[in-house]
Amino acid sequence: MIEYIKGNLADLTPTYAVLEAAGVGYAINIALPSYSALVGKENTETKLFVTEIIREDTHDLYGFFTRGERELFLMLMTVSGIGANTARMIMSAYTASEIRQIIATGNARALSQVKGLGPKTAQRIIVDLKDKVLKIDLGVEMVQNGSTVVQDCLTVVDNEVKQEAVSALMMLGFAAAASGKVVDKILSADPSASVELVIKQALKML
Repeated sequence: MIEYIKGNLADLTPTYAVLEAAGVGYAINIALPSYSALVGKENTETKLFVTEIIREDTHDLYGFFTRGERELFLMLMTVSGIGANTARMIMSAYTASEIRQIIATGNARALSQVKGLGPKTAQRIIVDLKDKVLKIDLGVEMVQNGSTVVQDCLTVVDNEVKQEAVSALMMLGFAAAASGKVVDKILSADPSASVELVIKQALKML
């Protein structure tokens, strides 16, 4: 089992990062909080805690900025019907601390706003994890929603934000046309929105 990969951040998008270590480039799937923590760190040494998802037809790496985020991701996957992509979708819609609070307080409504999670699945997550989730030590989250993230992205023109957001949503399984319309609507209301904030809102609207 690989505990973490430490290397040069060679490429970064809202859905994956490439770390080059010992001459090998590792393509690592990430959620939005990790993307936010990595923005601006391209071509610098970076460390991601990883987990391997191995199936007959694929071998994927999922990376996280903290061990706590990885533990939460793996815990979500213990729930029946929650796979890696759905777990990543949940962790892109909310921060790790928000997810922990949502589950601990039994807020099925908030969970069911995530694409692909109906009321029954949301309730199943709460029932299965409510007594476990508070035991996770999340430490200090590197990036919170709000002005810091927005400020980091103020110099990005709307067209670039749209392109990157739509691309990320397509990689998460959404249709290009529907993604484009939702992203346009979000950017019309808030032209200075960062890629992360656009995707977070889009995940609750698609």
